[in-house]
Amino acid sequence: MNTTFQSTNKWIDVLITGIMIFIIAICLYPLVFVFSMSISDPLAAARQEVWLWPKGFSLQSYKLVMDNPDLWTSYGNTIFYTVVGTAVNVVMTILIAFPLSRKSFVIRVPLTLFIVFTMLFKGGIIPSFILINHLGLYDTRLILILLGAVGVWYVIIARTYFESLPESMFESAKIDGANDMVILWRIVVPLSMPIIAVLILFYAVEHWNSYFSALIYLPSKELQPLQLFLVKVLVENTQSLADSILMSEEKSLAIMQVKYSIIIVSTLPILCVYPFLQKYFVKGVMIGAIKG
Repeated sequence: MNTTFQSTNKWIDVLITGIMIFIIAICLYPLVFVFSMSISDPLAAARQEVWLWPKGFSLQSYKLVMDNPDLWTSYGNTIFYTVVGTAVNVVMTILIAFPLSRKSFVIRVPLTLFIVFTMLFKGGIIPSFILINHLGLYDTRLILILLGAVGVWYVIIARTYFESLPESMFESAKIDGANDMVILWRIVVPLSMPIIAVLILFYAVEHWNSYFSALIYLPSKELQPLQLFLVKVLVENTQSLADSILMSEEKSLAIMQVKYSIIIVSTLPILCVYPFLQKYFVKGVMIGAIKG
């Protein structure tokens, strides 16, 4: 009986492992394919001969991409929006989530309901555009930082995490004369690094991948982020990009390869940062989700 049970468990483990390997392969294939296309021989890439591994080797497309000044302008804009925007997002989220986690906060229930209401109903693009235009934020860097400065779902996660902290700790701090701001920045924040890491990761990825808001509110080319530049390259303006960075005899071989090179260049920073925050990610999400 015991042997049969162990044998069944072994086959279940093998099945689960096989399914997970299959899922991982599906997730990794697009990234491997794009990278292989970007470094393959331009002739092989143009003929669509690359299916998984590179055929030949060439960094010509990367050189052409790196020589494009518009890419670096967009890159700098995206780094600015990501760093400053994420800092504003995290600070605002903590400042809202902490009071909502305190039972002594009298209006926390109606305020929470009001905040959650915004997840279900929104004004729409046209009213938002009119409001932003009247506020003088149209075609300014502030629009990508202030628009969506607080994510309601992240406020709920952070609030749930703060509620898991022992109440006795706050009572002891108040007996020692600490006010709410001292408790927040000297006690709560140092103890909340897992959830803060989750917030930083989520907000940073959102800022890095954002293009729709820039498409609507940032007509100036010098203010547009990297993802909007990527959209124009992949969807709207491939030929003009080729005209600006390629010699005429190279166009037919390198246009498609340039696309893949830009994709790799635009996603590489997030792929490098994510592993360093991964150890906080699962812990922060689980604690924020289970409590409450």
